[in-house]
Amino acid sequence: MRKKSAIILVLLLSAALAVLLAACSEGESADTSLKDGKYIARFKTDSPMFHINDAYDDKGILTVKNGRMTIHITLVSQNIVRLYRGTASEAEENKKDLIKPTTDVVHYDDGYDEEVYGFDVPVPELKKKFDLALLGTHGNWYDHKVSVKVIRKLKSGEDEETALKSE
Repeated sequence: MRKKSAIILVLLLSAALAVLLAACSEGESADTSLKDGKYIARFKTDSPMFHINDAYDDKGILTVKNGRMTIHITLVSQNIVRLYRGTASEAEENKKDLIKPTTDVVHYDDGYDEEVYGFDVPVPELKKKFDLALLGTHGNWYDHKVSVKVIRKLKSGEDEETALKSE
């Protein structure tokens, strides 16, 4: 009886160790931590009405500093006036955390320049969808799901706009 109990205990411990090792190896391959720096990243949304400016083909500049990630996205117009990382109902309750726009100038290949809004969006995790609410010029909030995926690290001294257009 003791021998049987010992064998069962060894089998259970072996199984637990196998599960633990598998989890560790999965964690290593799925690790989304990046070194401090700037990266070209793809910004995907759930709506064709909310997207990055066509000149940049759904790409933005992801900045990593002290383990925190923020992506700068340049939109197609100035019709989105605020963003909130969370849902529209949460945005109404947390007005102090609204993301304000920057004014970005897009230089199109045909020589036309246009002022549009850009936003610095905090990114909680790469490759996972997260809530991002937007406020339009008519005062209505809209819920969206977005995700961010790194394409490559920016080279030292590389022009951000040129890099966004060339990827």
